[in-house]
Formats: sequence, C-alpha cells, structure tokens
Amino acid sequence: MKRLLKLSAALSCAILIGCDASSQMQGLDNKGISMVVEPGVSASLAQDRAQRITELSYDLSFSVPSDPALPLNGRIVISFDLSSIENPLQIDFAQSADSITTVTAEGKLIAHSFENEHILIPSSALRIGRNELTLDFVAPQDSVNRNPDYLFTLFVPDRARRAFPLFDQPDLKARYRLTLETPADWTALGNGSRESIATKDGRQVFRFATTDPLPSYLFSFVAGRFETVTRTMGGRDITMLHRETDAEKLDRNVDAIFEIHRDSLEWLKGYTAIDYPFEKFAFALIPDFPYGGMEHVGAIQYRASSLLLEDSPSESQLLNRAQLIAHETAHMWFGNLVTMRWFDDVWTKEVFANFMADKIVNPQFPETDHELNFLVSHYPQAYAVDRTEGANPIRQRLDNLNLAGQMYGPIIYHKAPIMMRQLELLLGEAAFQEGLQTYLSRYSYANATWPALIEILDGKTEIDLASWSEVWVNSAGMPVFSLSTSSGNAGETTQAILRQIDPAGEGREWPQQFSLWSLSDAAETSMMAAAEAPLPENVDGEPLENLLFNADGLGYGRFPVDARLFDAWEVLTPLQRGVLLVSGFEELLSNSDKSAAAYFDTLARIVLSESNDLLIELAAQQLHYVYFSLLSAQERSERMPRTESDLWLTMQAQETSSKTKIFFELFTDMALSTEALEQIYNVWSGKEAIPSLRLQEAERIRLAEIIAVRLPDLAEEVISKQRQETTNPDRLRRLDFLAPALSNNPEIRNSFFESLKTSENRATEVWVTDALRRLHDPTRLDHSAAYVLPSLELLEEIQVTGDIFFPSAWLNRSLGPHSAPSLASTVREFLENRPDYNPQLRMKILQAADPLFRASQRRTKAL
Repeated sequence: MKRLLKLSAALSCAILIGCDASSQMQGLDNKGISMVVEPGVSASLAQDRAQRITELSYDLSFSVPSDPALPLNGRIVISFDLSSIENPLQIDFAQSADSITTVTAEGKLIAHSFENEHILIPSSALRIGRNELTLDFVAPQDSVNRNPDYLFTLFVPDRARRAFPLFDQPDLKARYRLTLETPADWTALGNGSRESIATKDGRQVFRFATTDPLPSYLFSFVAGRFETVTRTMGGRDITMLHRETDAEKLDRNVDAIFEIHRDSLEWLKGYTAIDYPFEKFAFALIPDFPYGGMEHVGAIQYRASSLLLEDSPSESQLLNRAQLIAHETAHMWFGNLVTMRWFDDVWTKEVFANFMADKIVNPQFPETDHELNFLVSHYPQAYAVDRTEGANPIRQRLDNLNLAGQMYGPIIYHKAPIMMRQLELLLGEAAFQEGLQTYLSRYSYANATWPALIEILDGKTEIDLASWSEVWVNSAGMPVFSLSTSSGNAGETTQAILRQIDPAGEGREWPQQFSLWSLSDAAETSMMAAAEAPLPENVDGEPLENLLFNADGLGYGRFPVDARLFDAWEVLTPLQRGVLLVSGFEELLSNSDKSAAAYFDTLARIVLSESNDLLIELAAQQLHYVYFSLLSAQERSERMPRTESDLWLTMQAQETSSKTKIFFELFTDMALSTEALEQIYNVWSGKEAIPSLRLQEAERIRLAEIIAVRLPDLAEEVISKQRQETTNPDRLRRLDFLAPALSNNPEIRNSFFESLKTSENRATEVWVTDALRRLHDPTRLDHSAAYVLPSLELLEEIQVTGDIFFPSAWLNRSLGPHSAPSLASTVREFLENRPDYNPQLRMKILQAADPLFRASQRRTKAL
C-alpha cells in the first residue's frame, strides 16, 4: 500500500544549514541549524519526534480559580529519553508566548523561543538520554470547557495543546500524573485512581495516580459540583458522576446504565481474551456534552441526556443508549489499548467500537431484530454522504493534526462497520476474531496502522485483502447496481444480469455478498457481486417489481427497486421492509423525475400502519424530509390536514406510552396548521391531557420552543412561563441561550445570529446547533435564507475553534432545511469563488448541501 504521509520539501530543505526557506516560519537553535515551525502538528514533525522520544511521562498540576473568567495556572514536568539533539525540540502549545511564564531544565532556567504554537527548546538545553523539563503556564478557561460550576476537558484530536504544553500526537503515549486544585465544594475525576484529597487554603486538592501509557487525546479530567454514585459490578468498582436534579429520572435509569457497562466489559473480555486493560473504570454524565460520548481511559464522558432517558423511551432510544455505552467501552481495547499511529487511521478505532457495539448489544436485547437495527443505524447515514459530491473515503490523507477533526463523520461511523461486516463474511467469524486477538495482543499499549491489521488478517484467507481494502477503504463513493439482459444470437434474450457500475467512471468493483428475494416464490437467494453477475435461475426473467435486491441487508450501494414492491409490504419480513425503505428512498433521491408526492403517500401509510418501532422511526425520518423539502407548497398544503389529523388520532390510539411518544414527537415536528399548533399548546399548558403521555422537563422545553417559533404571537408568554417552571439550572441556562433564536422579532434573531460570529458565544456547541434548528425552522426559511452565506463564510473559523463534529453540525443545520434554487446557487458560487479552499471543508459543504441541491433541482424542474 502506498504511504499516505510524505516528508515535505520544506522539511527536507530545513535540515540544511543556511537553506532559504523564507516562506516558512523558522526557529534557530544555538548551533545554527534551521528548522520549520508550522502551526498545528504536522506529519513530518510527529514522525521526527516519534523517532527521537521514548519513555515519556507528564506530571501535571492545574489550579482552577473560583472565578470562571480567570485563567488556570498550571505546571508540567515533562520527562523523556531523547536519542538525538541535532535539532531543537518543539513542544506544542496553542496559546501565546506570554502564556509560558518559565521553562527550566534540571532546575535551571533555559532560554526558549515561541513560534507558531510551539515552544522551542534549544539543543544546548537537551542531552542524549534522560531529560526533564518543567514549564509554568497559564491556560484560558475555554481550553477546559469551563461552565459556572463545573468543567471538563475534551482533547481529541489535538486540543490538549490548547490547555498545556506537551507532545500532542497519538504515537507518543505517555504516563500522566495529575494534581487538581479546585473550589472547596467541587469533586474531580481523572484517568488515574484518586490517591488523596486534601484541603489547602479553603480549596480542595485532588491527587491522582500515574496512569498506564495514554495518547494525549485520551488524557482528561472532570471537576465541579457533581453527585457521585459508585457500584461494585463484576468485581470492579464503577463510579458515575452526574448533575441530574430529577431524582425520578435518575432512579429510572441508573441501574440500566451500570448493568450495560458491566455486560459490555464482560463481553469484550470474552471476545478479545484480554481482561479490562486499565486500572480503573468511571464515567461522568455532562449536560450538553458536545458528543454522545468520549472514551477517556478511566473517565469516560457522556452527554447526560443520552444515558438519562425520559419516561417511556422507545426501542430505538434504548438501543441507542446501549450501543453508545458499548461503543465507548469497546474503545478501552480498540483505540485505548491499541491506538492508531496517526489520525489518518482514526477511523479504525471508531469502526471497531461501532462494530463491537453492535455485537455486544445483541444479547442484551433478545427481542430486537438486530439485523434490522444494524440496517437502520448505519445505512441511511452512510448513504447520506456517499451519494454526495463530497463523498470521502474511509481512510483519508492527513498532513497536520489541526485538520484531523474533519476526518470524523458518517463514513467512519457508519460505512466502516458495513465494510467490516463484509470483511468478517469473507474471513469467517472465527478467523476474524482470532485476527483481532492477535492484533490486540501484538500492539498492546502501543500503536498500529490499518495495513498492520490487514497483514494479520491476510494470513487467514486466500483473498487479496490489500486489493479489497483499496476499494472499500481507500476510495470514496458506492456502486450503483443496474439490472439488464444479455443477448445471444439474433438478439435472443438469454439471461438477466446485475451489473455493478462505478459512478466515478474508474471501473472499480466492490466485492460483496447479499441476497435477492423474489415475490413469486417468496425465496431468498445469495449472490456475490462482481462487475457482472447473472441472476439465479429461479428468478431469471422475473420483472423488477417482483425483486428485492439486498434483501438480507448485507450489501452496500444503490440497488434497483420498483415502487410497486411496496404493495407487497405485508408479506415482507421486518428486515426486508427496512431494505425496501432504504432502497426506495435512494431511488427517489437519485431520480428527480420520481414523484415525491407518491412516495410521501406511501410513507404515510407505512407510518400509520406499521407496528415495528424501528421501521416507524425510519419511515418517519424520510416522511419529514419529503414533506418539508421535496413536496411543492401545493402538495404539502393538500396533505397537511390529513397528515396532522392521522398522526394525532394514531397517537391517541396507541396502547403503549413509548409508541404514544413516538407519534406525538412526529406530530409536533410536522405540525403547521393553527389547529395542530393549538393542540400542542394545550398539551404543553396542561389544558389537554393525552393518556399514557408523560412529559418531562426537557420535553416540555422542546414543546415551548416549537410553540414559540410556529405560533409567534405566543412566543414571549410561552418562554417566560417555561423559564419559571424549569428547575434544572443547566436546562435553564440552555433555554436562556436559545431565547433570542425563538423570538418573534426578526431583528432580535438577526442580532443573535450576529453574536454567533464571536467564538465565545459558540462555546456550548450543542446549544448553538439547537438554536440554528429554530432559526432555520421550516416556517422561517424565507427569513433565515440570509444566514446561509455568512454561515459559509464563518466555517473556516468554526473549524479552528470548534470541536470535531461542530463544522458538520453547523452546516447541516444551516443548509439542510432549505430548498430554494437561489441558495443552491449561493453554495455553488461560494465554492467556485474559492478554488484553493480547504479540501476537507469543501467536502463537508458538499455533503451538507446535498439535500438542498436535490430539493432545489426538483423545484427548478417544476418551474
């Protein structure tokens, strides 16, 4: 496999004395040898340091002031062995030069310089062998996600260097020892076990034990006013921190949370043949955490609402919680024990975590159709990127860690597990498991690459896995399957052929297997996909409306499907129904001549009659998009009364509270008429009660937001009343942040959007994306269209200041709801006018704009 990372010409030039590199920032050590100093952490810098530095450890102290406006004071002692002192040593620190107060070596002050986010230690202050550097520094509160009475660190992929000086790269694993000084009423959680708590000058001092070797992005701590729950599970103490004030909600969820963690740990121990590889296991539930979860060793962080579910959760919500917990727990082996060498392989830790999570969850939910759950969890989101002009491969080139955040997205979380399942099918489950056990054992507490795993697995099959991987992993997009016939002499039809077409025109083939189902005999037959594959004899000659390709949900690509197959809905299995929904939606999106109104009517029938929760929610997601983005205004107006009435009546007819909630949430999302919105208001205000529907505080806040936006005359009254009734301080702060975005005054909304141009006002990113959802509500698109171009213009800054998922979330909320051709042109012109625009951000824009492009194309055709 070709190497993806190359030494730059600038680096080659920089090692020469006197080389002219005026276009680069340069540092000069006391020997006169110049070196390139680039912002971020370049691949070449990381390679150089990985070759020079071993036996790395950090002794780190932070003092957290009570005033959240003041910076943190810190000290770090960096100890390491050094094999070469030919060049100065670059220490990463993405703050200003005056944020470093002192640098000492062996207790003596040393002269250092600061350039482009790096502290430069001259060769004269270093020595071959053991070195110890002590740096005193200050860090801003935003580097540790400071809230009024708590904070948490989130350093993936290269954010640790914003908080303290270090070598911020995944292949320099280190042992960390942490001391935290905090306000007196705070508690704290770190990667290591807590060794001691002391009181000093009215403040708490927490000391944590030295950790096992960790990559820098996994170092973490949480501190603040949290409640603590500890359980002994499977012979191990597990601790949870939380800030939930609703005791009933906590009691309703806490047992399941601990049990799922215990079951995940036990399953992984059995599968990998390696016991839990770290000293301790704990986690914190954080309000409005930017991700669902983050796998810090000994200190996992979760978004609180992802684990503390509301009353009467649906099957998919319970599954999502279990999969999230299993995902983060699986990371302890896949990512934490064995870590990718460079972030071009960040997907490897994510695919294993997701792939293992699906396996782990199966025995916990014996009544669930897990093949269907895999389909609805992964395929729609993977296709949503792979169908776009901005499709990216699973494995991408990365030259600098400051762009690593853009590696994340649906392709690594959702396409990669599909790819991994195909790989397991090729090898067989036993050989696949043996290969993973060898991989984990060989690279324990170290780093590895995807090719290293392929090399291990390649020895267990006669298939050329390197070539297989080249298409599945190193290239973007998906195949399009086309059904045709081959002809014999004199044009005589001889056989039906399924052809695999590469939309990029590069002749690629995606080796895979899947099944074909025939309506005529209700039989399912396995197929191996190739450039051309004859249909099985038992279905040869069958019309397309009788055939369901990929009936077992194993294949990947756009499969031919006829809408008339929906008439056979009742005879299909739940998995086959899911496949039909996925394939039918892809067919609708790929062909603007297909009737969106007809497809909407089909979806409406399915939503109202289907009994499987997973299928209801999949159909409902499609229904929402078609309703607001693909239907014309007249088509939507014609269907609105019936849709709202049917959803309301169906909701009231449900026998379980979980299904009642599913339909109530869909009704509230789709309600547009005054009558329907007044029904929502009556439920929110207590004037009308729905049997088996109990609304918790967060759900009532959601209703208040919808009412404020879609019944604007009531906005001020509703938000004011909801503020008075909200008791949880974190949810109240969120509501106060969103209030201007909910206002019925356009000028207030404009001012709020302008405020988002300041990074401090985007600090809690979940709040920002929630606010954007309300600014770009379907009823406000004419007004919010003016925000689209400024949102694009802010993207580069957002990529620099935001966490890994924020740029995509920002784009999806800003572009996804729109359908106007003029805005599609705005996006196109923005990119055309910037030929040198960051390639990864260009891809993100094209991915997020795909719904806009497709909807606007239909509008243009209709004119």
